[in-house]
Amino acid sequence: MVTSGDAYVILPAALDGLIQALRADYRVLGPTVQASAIVYDELTGLADLPRGWTDEQAGGHYRLRRRDDGALFGYVVGPQSWKQFLHQPVQPLWRARQSEDGVTFEPPPTPARPLAFIGVRACERRAIAIQDRVLLEGSFADAHYAARRAEAFIVAVNCGQAGGTCFCVSMGTGPKVEDGFDLALTELDPAGEHRLLVEVGSERGGRLMAGLPQRPATAADRDAAEAAVARAASQMGRAMPAVDVPAVLARNLEHPRWAEVAERCLTCGNCTMVCPTCFCTTVEEDLDLAPDQAGRTRKWASCFTLDFSYIHGGSVRQSGRSRYRQWLTHKLATWHDQFGSSGCVGCGRCIAWCPVGIDLTEEVQAIAASEQG
Repeated sequence: MVTSGDAYVILPAALDGLIQALRADYRVLGPTVQASAIVYDELTGLADLPRGWTDEQAGGHYRLRRRDDGALFGYVVGPQSWKQFLHQPVQPLWRARQSEDGVTFEPPPTPARPLAFIGVRACERRAIAIQDRVLLEGSFADAHYAARRAEAFIVAVNCGQAGGTCFCVSMGTGPKVEDGFDLALTELDPAGEHRLLVEVGSERGGRLMAGLPQRPATAADRDAAEAAVARAASQMGRAMPAVDVPAVLARNLEHPRWAEVAERCLTCGNCTMVCPTCFCTTVEEDLDLAPDQAGRTRKWASCFTLDFSYIHGGSVRQSGRSRYRQWLTHKLATWHDQFGSSGCVGCGRCIAWCPVGIDLTEEVQAIAASEQG
């Protein structure tokens, strides 16, 4: 009998059975290679996974590269996060239709099937937990997010390597997934005795695991999994400075560094779009060409746009300096006041996908260092 907390070993081919079993009840989503990047899309089988691919990341730089082995999860993270499926970029709120009988309002359709995510990294699992806190807790839960988050099945993947922009260790968010998963995979020896150690995190994960060809994990398997995660932890390309970041930023709201970074910042909003925790939205009204129909749609927004802080008379944050400062201080400082944690999980996406390579860890380090003389 497979129970929560157990660990087993499967061969890579068994992942196809896992995907097919999930497809019976879920819409299965996972990593694929598209448009020269690792992106999350629907999976139909094992062949859809990015076997033998890795990614090379630095400030303002992302490239796919071929590996020397057949690793299925040998990349770090791509430009997308799981947020796009739970907190959709474009969310219809309602449609209104006018007829002879009056005006009727139609809510958006509910998800037809629950979601299953394959390949959720530790930083991404923490990001989902942060979005849960923001969008599900409190007096005003987001019903659209709740409908997609309900029953979501999570197959996590512990990292075996880190990227040039990763800093999850310094944020306490990885590289090992600690909780919140149904199954957690650790890929072992893809160039040799290729196998995956699977940890069971829930009862339904155990039921699914029981139907796959597997064997109990040995001490050697567990040691190999721990070594893989430790290797990733030692490879971090970045680190958040070991200081009280909220306090440092709060003391330096007029620091000259904000003007220096503003000279490079394009205020394009890429960092907010790729961030797995940013949640800001705007609402738009739309009219069909047909005069008897209208609707309301919610869309992702960015604090880097002038419209985001627009009130009667103009934008509150008219300079790039003020908008970058707002983003960074909210993400790393005032998020603690609102939600009890940092809004950053150390995935490094904002660094890689910034066109000019602005590095938030570098900015914090510069401000912190100035206080030390």
